[in-house]
Formats: sequence, C-alpha cells, structure tokens
Amino acid sequence: MLLYFFLTCISFIFFLRSLLLKPLPPLPPWAGEMRFLSHWLWKELSFLPTYKVIKNSFCTYISSIPSNISFEKKHLSKVENVEESDAMSVLDLPELALECILESLPPDALCSMAGVCRSLRERCISDHLWEKHMKRKWGKAIGQAAYREWQWHLASRAGAGNLNQNNQRSLIRLFSFGWSLSWIRSKVHDKNMPRNSLPVDSIMAWYLALETGRFWFPAQVYNRENGHVGFMLSCYDAELCYDPRSDTFQARYPPHGRRAIALENGVEWERLRAPPIDTPPHNLHVSDCLNELFPGDHIEIQWRKNKDFPYGWWYGVVGHLETCDGNDIHCRCHYSDTVVLEFNQYNPGSRWRLASINRKEHREEGNEIDGFYGGIRKLRFDEEILMWKQLWPTDILE
Repeated sequence: MLLYFFLTCISFIFFLRSLLLKPLPPLPPWAGEMRFLSHWLWKELSFLPTYKVIKNSFCTYISSIPSNISFEKKHLSKVENVEESDAMSVLDLPELALECILESLPPDALCSMAGVCRSLRERCISDHLWEKHMKRKWGKAIGQAAYREWQWHLASRAGAGNLNQNNQRSLIRLFSFGWSLSWIRSKVHDKNMPRNSLPVDSIMAWYLALETGRFWFPAQVYNRENGHVGFMLSCYDAELCYDPRSDTFQARYPPHGRRAIALENGVEWERLRAPPIDTPPHNLHVSDCLNELFPGDHIEIQWRKNKDFPYGWWYGVVGHLETCDGNDIHCRCHYSDTVVLEFNQYNPGSRWRLASINRKEHREEGNEIDGFYGGIRKLRFDEEILMWKQLWPTDILE
C-alpha cells in the first residue's frame, strides 16, 4: 500500500512539473462551470457505500503519516539534543589534573566518586590514594602489630563472598554514622555492581574496617583504666575498637594473673600510640641503650607486679648516684655500672621513687614486693618526651 502511494506521488510530481514548465492555454468558457459540477459530483458520490470505504481507508492512511513523521522528528531531535548536551566529563580531564582532584578529596568523597562508574571506581580504590588518609588519621595508633593482625584477619576469613557481605554492611554502618556516602545505599543492593569492586586486601578496605569499628587492633594506651592512680604515667598494650559515634575507643586489656580481661570505654585519641618497638607485652625487651644512658636522659622501662602479669611501659629519667653532687662538670655517673632511675611522679619517700639497675648485666630485676623491672628504651624524640609531660599528674603520687 505504501509503495503504491509512493509511486503515485512521484508520478503526480513529474506530471505537475511538466505543466508548470510550459505555458498553460487559456481555459474554455465552460471551465468555470466545472467547479459546480465537481461539487455536485462529490456530493452525489458521498451517498455510495464504496465511496465511504475508500474515504475512510484513505483518511486512516493519511492520518497515520504525521504520527510517523512526528516520531522521526522526535527521534531526530532527541539525537540532536544528545549531541548538543555531550559536555565534557571528569574523565576527559588530563591524567595529572584528574589525579590531583582525587588526591584532594576526603575519604567520604572518594567513596562517592567510586560509585559513579567503573573507571572512577578503579581509580578511587587505589592504595596510593588511601595510604595518605590512613597515615593522616590512623598513623598514630597503627603499627606493625596492627598490620600483622589485619593480615591474619584476612587469612582467617571463610571466603570472599562472606567478606563482600561484611564490607557492604560496614559501608551501610559508615553511612549511618553521618558520612555523606549517598552512593552506598543504592550500590549495596545493585546487582549490576561488580562483587569484587572493593578488594579485601586493599588499604581502603582496611580503612573502612577501622572506621566502622569492625576490626580490633593492637595498640598501647597511656594511663590505663581512666587514669587509675596505680597506672599513672604508664603505657599498656591493649586491643582497641573504634566507636565512630563518640570518636573514642573501647580498650580490652590482657588479663593480669587470675584477673579477667579489663575493659575501658571512652579512650580518647590523645591516650593512644602505636607500639614503638615490636615486643609482645609478656616478653622481655632486650635493652640496647644501656651504655648510652647519662643523667637527665628520658627513658621508658618495662615493669610488672609479678611474672604472671604483662609488662607495662613506665616513664622515668636517669638520675645521679648518691656519691655525685649533680654538677655536670664533675659528674662521672655515666662511667659507673650502676644506673639510677628516678620516677619523680612519686613522693621522695615513696618506695617507687627510685630504682637501680646494672648497666652491663641487666635483664629482669626485682621481687614480688616491689615488682620486676624489665627492658629499657631511651627516648630520643622530643615528641615522645612532650607526650609524657602532658600526662603528668596534678598531684604527687604516694
């Protein structure tokens, strides 16, 4: 039907063109009456059933043509709009410019960018971007012991599928704690999102595990158990879990002898540090600084009440011998095998005020009454010394 109509139109166009190109002869006198005859003829034909069928078919066909044409126009206009709105995207930026933008984004913005497309996700989860955020927020509390614990945590997981589900739950929790991660809720249940979009061994995965409080990590806490007088100016090993609601930590201390595990809530960032040396709390640290100790040096020494307890690190300074007047010019204390340690947070008459060790043969010294003194480490950085001074008690201890 369409082909027949098309051929008819073409024939009519050529016929009309031939009429327009040559001059038309004048109309005969009876031509003026033909329009009345034509009107009468169509009026008479309109009563015939055949005419009605032809008219309805023709009108139906004609009415269908504009819809097709309008569809093509709409389609073409849509394509034109797409071409006109084909603006520059962030992926069109030079590599260096895009890298600078991503490096300047905070962690929540990186997470949001990772949900835009596959290309940005691969960039936003890269370790070199998250390493900076890890050091900035967690560098003070995370050390080699925490990294080993994380590796063991990954190795002990049952499977990658279980890991992915836990990561998704953690992301939802992270969102609920006030982060502007609008992409998380929509992407967690998105079946089109790749299941391996976040590698479990990536720094980003470790960061989110710490940030959501899902991962307990080893660190050390100053003045444990809310600054209990028996632990003033000490630093003990503990397992910690971050609470993003309060921006504090829960500490879990190893048992002391028959005592159960001690728990402490609300531990602030200022009381945390990564272990400065890689020595477990029940092991004696091998001292390598004894020959370097002079009066006035700041030190930390291991101490425990009895041998069933773990060690804690206690702050002190190297003092002068009783035979020395304290004059720096005449002082010969550093030539002696005996090293005097002073713990000036205690009263001068306290049994905890002074302790002595042998410079050459020191291992673990002490008894069940005064406790046992273990390894010594010399404080070589002003930041470490300043931290202990900031924790100094307001009152002298007994």
